[in-house]
Amino acid sequence: MPIQKLKDFLDKHKVRYVSIKHSPVYTTQETAQAAHIPAKDIAKVVIVKIDGELAMVVMPGNMRLDMRDLREALDSSVKLATEDDFQGRFPGCEIGAMPPFGNLYEMDVYTMGTLPPQIAFNAGTHLELIQLGLKDYLELVRPIAL
Repeated sequence: MPIQKLKDFLDKHKVRYVSIKHSPVYTTQETAQAAHIPAKDIAKVVIVKIDGELAMVVMPGNMRLDMRDLREALDSSVKLATEDDFQGRFPGCEIGAMPPFGNLYEMDVYTMGTLPPQIAFNAGTHLELIQLGLKDYLELVRPIAL
C-alpha cells in the first residue's frame, strides 16, 4: 500500500496523524534517530510464518522478537518469514518499511510488548513515518495481543 493510500485510509476513518519525513534509513534505531523519536515509540513490524501462513507481529522498536515466547504464546509452529516469502504481498511498499496494518493485506496481526500511547511507523517507505494514537491504531487494526 503506497503511503498516499495509507493516508487516505486514515483520513476516511477520521484518524489524526502526523507525517514525519526523514533522511533514508533502514533500521529501527536509525529511524528513531533520524525522526528524533525514542525507539520504544516506533511500532516495529516483523513478518513471520505461523503454521505456514504469513502474519505480522508489531512491537516496540526497542524490543527484540523472542521466537520461543511467540511459539509458546501461539502454541503453533512459528518461524521468521524471508523477504522472498512476502515480497509481493505489500505492493508499492519498500521491503522492511511495511506499515503495521496487516489487516489491509489479509494478514493476521499480533502485538507483543507494551506499545506507547503514540506510535510511529514506516508507511511503506524508508523516508517517512506516520505517527498516531495507539487507541486509533488498535481500533482500526484490531490486533491480537500476546
